Amino acid sequence: MDFAPLLEMLGSPDPVVRDDRGCTELINGLRHGEWDSQLIEIGGALVERFEHPDVQARTFAPLVLATVVERNLVEPDIVRRWRDAFTSWWLGEKDLRGWDDRLGWLHAIAHGADLVRAIGTSPRLTAPETGALLAVVGARVTAQTSYRYAQMEEDRVARAIGRILSREDLAPDDATAWLATVDELFASRGPGPLPVPVANTLAVLRATYVMADRGGATWGTVLADEIAKRLNYAFPAYPALRRPPDAAASEPASAPSK
Repeated sequence: MDFAPLLEMLGSPDPVVRDDRGCTELINGLRHGEWDSQLIEIGGALVERFEHPDVQARTFAPLVLATVVERNLVEPDIVRRWRDAFTSWWLGEKDLRGWDDRLGWLHAIAHGADLVRAIGTSPRLTAPETGALLAVVGARVTAQTSYRYAQMEEDRVARAIGRILSREDLAPDDATAWLATVDELFASRGPGPLPVPVANTLAVLRATYVMADRGGATWGTVLADEIAKRLNYAFPAYPALRRPPDAAASEPASAPSK
């Protein structure tokens, strides 16, 4: 099958054409190795979409590009070029809506996180490069925006971070350094209602805590403990430290409520 018509469908304003046909058939064909000899061509065409005037064309490009990267057949320097083009677009994208009543799914954050996951777990890149990619995630999540995550964007971001933590060559500093951008955001918060970037960041931290703490990755507990400190800073009812396993058993029972 020729992939060119499917790429055209990927930019369609009709969500049935774009999502149910173009995107689905491209991803299925890629996963089955149908275009393994043309991955560079497909990836290059998808990268060009990051500058497309239509939001749906931009936001569906990383979703399919993630599958191209996951084939693990493209040279590292090419993957790096794609990464650089992606991060430039992702950090600058202004239309972050998850859903539009006319266009359907857009999902710049979620689809971008899927590509972060693919690149960040790729053996084509080094662990320090992965740490730098996590810093991009931190910058994207904490950036100023009026869009509050409403379509499980935080869960897709958390899944990407959790998968990256599974890299055996990742150092603890690489796993946690991205939280510096969270510290800067929280330190800048003044009185008044909760700003949207803070709400988004808290949502990502809570979701990432679960992924890190329960995912079994080498540095998952380290990251979870660092996240707990930030959650406690934002809302002191969150415990900052882990309780010893026998702490609850040693405490006297509270009197029943009346």
